[in-house]
Amino acid sequence: MKLIIVSGRSGSGKSTALHVLEDLGYYCIDNLPIGLLFPLTQEATSQNSPGRLRKMAVSIDARNLSGELSNFEDIYRSLQDTGVTIEIIYLDADEQSLLQRFHATRRKHPLSDDKTSLREAIGNEKKLLEPLSKLADLYIDTTGLSMYELRDMVKQRVAGRRDQELALLFQSFGFKHGVPLDSDYVFDVRCLPNPYWDTSLRQFVGTDQPVIDFLEKEPLSRKMVEDLTRFLESWLPSFADSNRSYMTISIGCTGGQHRSVYMCDQLGRYFSGKYSNVQVRHTELPHLQSRES
Repeated sequence: MKLIIVSGRSGSGKSTALHVLEDLGYYCIDNLPIGLLFPLTQEATSQNSPGRLRKMAVSIDARNLSGELSNFEDIYRSLQDTGVTIEIIYLDADEQSLLQRFHATRRKHPLSDDKTSLREAIGNEKKLLEPLSKLADLYIDTTGLSMYELRDMVKQRVAGRRDQELALLFQSFGFKHGVPLDSDYVFDVRCLPNPYWDTSLRQFVGTDQPVIDFLEKEPLSRKMVEDLTRFLESWLPSFADSNRSYMTISIGCTGGQHRSVYMCDQLGRYFSGKYSNVQVRHTELPHLQSRES
């Protein structure tokens, strides 16, 4: 059977992710106590279990007892020994985004009380969930994502991936906005000529032909594409061989509008010919732009 565990801090979008998996045919359970994971999978793999239990998704969060969370890795390894295929999807967002979401919904944080503020509860929750976050196959930073954008991302990255296949995401970002939390590799392309300083190009972004033409005329841009392509071609198979399911490659420039966008598109286009699940996301553009190649 296949088991997907969805976890992350409160307000990060776990319920949305679980609903997507339910739409994809997974039998879903919210807020499952960790102690029930083993008997649940035993029941699902028994000869008498219905076929719908062969694909399950469960949400595990800080509402579990802290002692059970600290023992998660032992349970996880034991499940692997039984032959269950497990993937962990961990969602998170920056602290300010989580605070704003709680203020907007006026929900009570599960770890807050008369002696613990919301900010303290959010910080405590991160430490409590470390046993799950460190084992995550897919880490999704939901900062700045709408519910609909998160749904699309989960659907594309999880449903579009074949078993035992590496799924790639190339995402552009601006260093002045911070490095994405879900990055596996981070490459800095601020050394390339900046189209922003050409006033005739400021109205365009890296997906527009005038910016593409500008960068493709520059030897440094062409060399950067070649070098990054060669590096990733060399090392991505090693991650796949070590049973890595997902890779997020973040490429940054100053504002995330021109050079990083162009570079992600170039790499995404090339690697879509080698992997069946490749997406490109431009973090700083006005609207989330992602595609499955």
